[in-house]
Amino acid sequence: MPLPQRVKADLALVGVIFIWGTSFVIVKTALADASPLMFLLLRFVVAGVAMLALFRRSLVPTEPGTLRAGAVIGFFLFAGFAFQTVGLHYTTPTKSAFITALSVPLVPLLLVFVLRHRPRWESLAGIAAATLGMYLLTVPPGELQIARGDLLTLVCALAFAGHIVAIGRYAPRFNYSQLALWQVLTALALFAVAAPAAGLAGLDPLEVRWSLRLCLAVGVTGVLATALAFSVQTWAQQFTLPTHTAIIFSLEPVFAALTSFVVLQERLGGRGLLGAGLILLGVLLVELRGTPVPVDAVGAANPSGDD
Repeated sequence: MPLPQRVKADLALVGVIFIWGTSFVIVKTALADASPLMFLLLRFVVAGVAMLALFRRSLVPTEPGTLRAGAVIGFFLFAGFAFQTVGLHYTTPTKSAFITALSVPLVPLLLVFVLRHRPRWESLAGIAAATLGMYLLTVPPGELQIARGDLLTLVCALAFAGHIVAIGRYAPRFNYSQLALWQVLTALALFAVAAPAAGLAGLDPLEVRWSLRLCLAVGVTGVLATALAFSVQTWAQQFTLPTHTAIIFSLEPVFAALTSFVVLQERLGGRGLLGAGLILLGVLLVELRGTPVPVDAVGAANPSGDD
């Protein structure tokens, strides 16, 4: 008996989340062979080529305003990836994944300012739980200062929250495949400018040492974690329920933590596990009981996994 379409969609989303979750460790190891912005430039070159192959018929916009919408979404995508990957250079994959997940509880705060949307109490409770969880996860006992890599990743979460809000605003009005294509091409263009500029300014040296692990990381994140993941997610979310999608998305930092434990022997400890659990609780409170956000938007905020 063939599986129902909804079951196929849920399984497809689990596969996408697994790719995104495991990519944190892949990127972390690849950063030993390339500077963060150079790695991102290489990744988005591959992703851009793959997206053009998948959505070549969507290159020419069919509606006025598509390019502007894609550029706005692409800017937030660029900022999220940039801060996340630079932050990952200084923090662990597990911490990076859980802090990135804060993008979902941050959405209700942005909606208050952007759309004058009044948050529910569940959203506020989710934000409070996630904030406490981030403190326990990132700040050592007896200290008040957050580490540089964790702080950069927090900025990344804010950028991805902006990405969620931007897609929630534009997705109902424009062709999704065109938005997906043009946001990737916009991010590629920005990385093509930012990587050389940061290198010339001495902020992020232009370093690339070609190795098998670097090539694999660029291929996996460019093709699988970006181009393929976007395509599968677009198909799957036609058939699955918002509640299912929210629960599946919350698995991303879990997959990241498990992969980091197996590959890098990384352990969070009791305080870190409590913090990670509170962040997951905050995400689920916002997604399942809090401010309604289009499922497509939430998913598109984590295309990288390193997301």
